[in-house]
Amino acid sequence: MKAGRALWTWVAACAAGAGLVLLAAGRDWVTVTYGARAVPVSAAELAPALGPAAWAALAAVVAVLATRGLWRRIVGVAMALCGAGVIAAAVSGGRPDAGLAIAAEHAPMAAKATDVVQIAAPLVWPVLAGAGGLLLLAGGVVAALRGGRWPGMSERYDRQGPGREGAARASAGGAQTDRELWDAIDLGADPTADPEGEIPAAPRENREKGGGGR
Repeated sequence: MKAGRALWTWVAACAAGAGLVLLAAGRDWVTVTYGARAVPVSAAELAPALGPAAWAALAAVVAVLATRGLWRRIVGVAMALCGAGVIAAAVSGGRPDAGLAIAAEHAPMAAKATDVVQIAAPLVWPVLAGAGGLLLLAGGVVAALRGGRWPGMSERYDRQGPGREGAARASAGGAQTDRELWDAIDLGADPTADPEGEIPAAPRENREKGGGGR
């Protein structure tokens, strides 16, 4: 796989991982029922690190595109740490009894009034968050190990320009062409007669006169 294609495949995978984490971070993970009252507990309460870690990973994706060399590897390590943090938060917040204490704080009267407690903790959201964290972890490791081979954003503009040496040669060539054009005009040549824009040759007798005058 070419370096440019590998880079954009990596960007898509990391963006998908961060999207999964953000999707799971906006849902209720646990619902505790006290008799007839249901108390939902959100992911923001069970795993508050999910949202910040996902946004930090997205910022790291942009940083990888904007940096090269050692800095790109450092950003890759930071992204891997974000992914590991997401996985740990998903495992900790996805436990069935993780939201029991938080639900009791939300409804203390209901928690004291009944001993019948039901806990519903679907695993779909913690699993999605863990999968997103795994993608971010893998993306960070890949960026740290292989990111130095990927092209940078500035290389596109570097390839388009002629460079300093090329510009200097073009400038010198342009100056020499202008000088030849004015010399041909001084010797009686008509530069408008050539549709191709090439420098016309001066008439022979005018060149001889010009050469003789010099």
